[in-house]
Amino acid sequence: MKLLNTIQQRLGWKLFLSYLAIILVVVAVLDTISEFRATTVLEQGFAQLPAPLRNDPALIAALHDRFQFAIDESLVIGSVAAFLVAVVLSLFAVHRILRPIQAMIQASRRIARGDYRHRIEMPGQDELSMLAQHFNQMSETLERTEVRRVEGIGDLAHELRTPLSSIKSMMEGLVDGVLTAEPATFLRVQREVARLQRLVHDLEELSRIEAGQIALDLRQVNINEVIQAAAARLQPQFEDKEVLLHLDLPPAPLRSRLDTGRLLQVLLNLMGNALQYTPSGGTVTVHVQRQDGQIAVTVRDTGIGIASEHLPYLFERFYRVDRARATGSGSGIGLTIARRLVEARNGRIWAASPGSGLGSSFTFTLPSLD
Repeated sequence: MKLLNTIQQRLGWKLFLSYLAIILVVVAVLDTISEFRATTVLEQGFAQLPAPLRNDPALIAALHDRFQFAIDESLVIGSVAAFLVAVVLSLFAVHRILRPIQAMIQASRRIARGDYRHRIEMPGQDELSMLAQHFNQMSETLERTEVRRVEGIGDLAHELRTPLSSIKSMMEGLVDGVLTAEPATFLRVQREVARLQRLVHDLEELSRIEAGQIALDLRQVNINEVIQAAAARLQPQFEDKEVLLHLDLPPAPLRSRLDTGRLLQVLLNLMGNALQYTPSGGTVTVHVQRQDGQIAVTVRDTGIGIASEHLPYLFERFYRVDRARATGSGSGIGLTIARRLVEARNGRIWAASPGSGLGSSFTFTLPSLD
């Protein structure tokens, strides 16, 4: 019973027994065939003997016995050789097949314990090597996700700490009489509270979007009109900072089935970010075009640019290119929300930049109705 349980739990034993079973079947088939064919072959051989020899029963019986013995001896030798081959093959299989599997078992146990740093070294280009490569990619993704989770908790604590510390200090100043109870003081407190409310609202909205609980009011929308509405809302801010906002829209309307409010939210986020990181005298351009059955909207700026190593992570929650500029620059999840909203309509969104100081562009695509 114990041996049976061992065999059931060990792939190496299963491989060895499968090889052995194949060999036994082959030997049995060969033995059966030889039994039937031996008589026929002997009779054909005896028919070619001279008549005196053909009529000697003792000689015929001796030849038959020797022939059958030779066949049986060959089968026995072949079976022993095949058994040894089965042992060698099973050892090779254990080394070649089970080694990476055992390595993945050990690595998966480490991952289950929270250690995502372990990788599997598996040279070659076969299926096992590909499996090991995909396993390593999964480990890297999990490790990056865990790092971002830990950083996200720290960033969230920082986002909450800053306005709370400001409110606390102002309240202490009012209690101690250092600050006077005047409208300006209460206005500062109100701004910090509003900042906290925005952060909580963004977190709640992102949670609903990622859980698929957001309801979209889908209707046929002219994207050019929504872009013009977003530009009109942000125009005073562009003028205050002396940044030129240029709309490069096609003359013909580009229509898609969208939620107007959500599209406006995405545009305001991208255009607001472009304004924030573009110095005075710069330009922000919104370009729209039809492309392979999709509508592509690009928000391009002449601002500070983005280093290439940051581009893959811009849409992760709380990710910031420059943490020194993080304070007061938003909740850190606006781009994450924008990506989820675009993907909810089967679109894509991505960022590109030639490098630091060379500006950047954010492009998203949406299905076209035209």
